[in-house]
Parts: sequence; C-alpha cells; structure tokens
Amino acid sequence: MAARKQTAVNTVASLEQQLAQLKTQLSKARAAQAADAVKAVAGLAKDAAKATAALKAAQTKLTAAAKKKTPGSAKQVAAAKAAVAAAKKDAAAAKAAVVSAKKEAAAAKAAAKLAAAHDKAVAKAEAAVAKRLKAAAKKSAAKSKVAEKKAAAKAKLAAKKAAAKAKLAAKKQAAKAKAAAKKAALKKKAADKKAAIKAKLAAKKAAAKAKVAAKKPAAKKAAVAKPAAAKKPAAPKAAAAKKPAVKKAPAVKKAPAAKKPAGAAPAKRGRKPKAAVPAA
Repeated sequence: MAARKQTAVNTVASLEQQLAQLKTQLSKARAAQAADAVKAVAGLAKDAAKATAALKAAQTKLTAAAKKKTPGSAKQVAAAKAAVAAAKKDAAAAKAAVVSAKKEAAAAKAAAKLAAAHDKAVAKAEAAVAKRLKAAAKKSAAKSKVAEKKAAAKAKLAAKKAAAKAKLAAKKQAAKAKAAAKKAALKKKAADKKAAIKAKLAAKKAAAKAKVAAKKPAAKKAAVAKPAAAKKPAAPKAAAAKKPAVKKAPAVKKAPAAKKPAGAAPAKRGRKPKAAVPAA
C-alpha cells in the first residue's frame, strides 16, 4: 500500500514538473508568435508600400499618356489604365494583408499578455495556497506538539500518582505486616507464658502428687502398727497409761495419704494386715 502511494505521489510530481515545462514552452511560443506577427506586419507593410509606389507610378504614366495627342496615345492610355487598375488591386491586397497581419499580431500580443496575466494570477494563487497550507501545517504541528506535551505531562502525572499510590499501598502493607507480626509475637508470648504457667502448675501438681505418694507408706506403716499394738494383752495400768497416747493418734488421720488404695482388699479382723510396698 505504501509503495502504491509513493508511486502515485511520484507520478503527480512528474506531471506537475512536465506541466511547468509545458507552460514555459507555451509562454515562449506565444512570445515568438507575437514577434513573428510583428515581423510579418513589417514585411507586409513594405509590400504595401511597394504596391502603393507602383500604383503611383502607373497613375503617373496614365497622366503622361493622357496628355499626349498622338495616334498611338489612346493605346498607351488604355495600357496605363490597365496598369493602374492592377496596381490598385495589388495595393489594396497589400493593405488588406497588412491589416490582417496587424490584427493577427494584436491578437497574438493580447493572447500572450492574457496568458502572462493568467500565469501570474495562477502563480500568485498557488503561492497564496502554498502559504496557507504552510501556515496550516505549522499550526497543526504546533497543535500536535502542544497535544504531545500535554499527553506527556498527563502520563507523567499519572505515573507519579500511580507511584505514590503504590508507595502508600506498600507502606500500608508493611504497617499491616508489622502489626500482624507484633500481634503474632504478643500471641506467641501470651501462649508461651500460658504454657509456662501450665507447665509450672503441672510441675507443682506433680510435686504435690509425689509428696503425697511419698507420705502414703508412712501412713500405711502407722495404720499397720496401730492394730498390732491393740491386739497385745497388757496390764490394766499399762493400758490406762497408754490411753492418752492413743487419743493423740488422730494427727495421723489428718494426712489424706492414709487412705487405702482402691485395689487393696480390707484386712480381716483378727489378722495382721500386710505392709504395703511403697511406690517407686
């Protein structure tokens, strides 16, 4: 498509160049025609002058022949009259040719003048059109430049705005991430603290449980020793003396570890219960 357009433009330019050359040739031809017409008029004027001179000469001869009173003068007069008539005819033709040539020269001169004026007017109009087109092109280029500058400024502003927006979004995201990290850290710290407290409570509970488990064998030994002492027969005085000691035994009952395990069977009356094996 571009090649075809280029070819068309070249053809138009070539034709315009040829037209300019033809206009120049036409102008030169018109000037030459006018000059030739003037030359022709001058030549025909000379011929007309000659014909006029011949006519005058014939008329002079006719006058001279008419004055003669000889027998042969009548023939001379007749011949002179014929010569005058022919001379008049030639002179009239010459004058007519001069008039026609003058008309043709005037027409050629007027045509050349008109063509020159037309060419001048066309050149002036073309110059005005070219000037107008140049001004329009300049105006369009300035307008396009302003539009490009405006578009560039708009694009720059949009880019700046987008950058500011992205920066703000990044800042907001960073703040959000920082807050989330801080929240996660606080949550982790609280969870660690809770776990530590839970572990501490579990350790304390395990220690208390171990302490209670350690107290169980002593309580069981005390519980086994008491029925054995009760079975032995003793003197009334000895029994009376030991009664207060038996009343103080409730101190052992205060310990919760004195309870028997759920799996152990109750000891039968009259038999000594077996000592419980302490827990490892």
